[in-house]
Amino acid sequence: MNAPFAPAVTLPDRSLQRVAGLGLGLAIAGSWLAIHAWGMFVFELSWSNWPLALAVAMVQCWLSVGVFIVCHDAMHGTLAPGLPRVNAAIGTVLLALYAGFGWKHLRDAHMSHHKLAGHAGDPDFDEHHPDNFWRWYGTFFRRYFGWRSILFVHTVVGIYWLVLDIPMAQIVLLYGQPALASSLQLFYFGTFRTHRHIAGKADGGFADHHNARSDDFGTLASLATCFHFGYHLEHHRRPDVPWWALPAARRAGVGHVELTEKVPA
Repeated sequence: MNAPFAPAVTLPDRSLQRVAGLGLGLAIAGSWLAIHAWGMFVFELSWSNWPLALAVAMVQCWLSVGVFIVCHDAMHGTLAPGLPRVNAAIGTVLLALYAGFGWKHLRDAHMSHHKLAGHAGDPDFDEHHPDNFWRWYGTFFRRYFGWRSILFVHTVVGIYWLVLDIPMAQIVLLYGQPALASSLQLFYFGTFRTHRHIAGKADGGFADHHNARSDDFGTLASLATCFHFGYHLEHHRRPDVPWWALPAARRAGVGHVELTEKVPA
């Protein structure tokens, strides 16, 4: 039987959501900052410890994805429900530290993505290459990584290398590589797989007007790949659900029910 709207998802009250969201956000961002500080100011890269450095870089890449997902929840007001200034303050600081991104620009672009998902004008979509990973990623990268981010990254690298005398190999491995790899991870699992058109399928192979699909991953794989952002149809149908509750939304059938009406964004 068709349902008019996505099934209900039971969420804790706002105070508990704030505790969960802010607590998890603090753990993710705090770990990310602590590892960065250790990697730049304590650790000394050598031939004997490069396997450790590589493992740390992989963890830092995953945490970088998590930091962006925390900022994404702040954009939707689900990081700290009912506290818009707190959401904005946290998002502003973390996006600036991530790559010099501007909060308002990214928030407005993400809201446009929800309104125009998979159509011309969607800043996350490449209507000219809807099934080509590298061309779409190039478009995606150019739209978001502007002069502000370039200036920020070059300034940080310059200070680390020329002023603090941190070896360039260490900066690249423990700062540059995790940041760039996290952008690829976010794009692949959170944008390309979830919004790409499947050739030969009507309407690109999507279930509804959200032009999004979800990965069929278990909870641990979903967490490891993109902090549950791969449950993407659930997110588009219920953007009020924070990242950590998306598995519950999936179990509730938010991404499986066939809709007879549009779900309010």
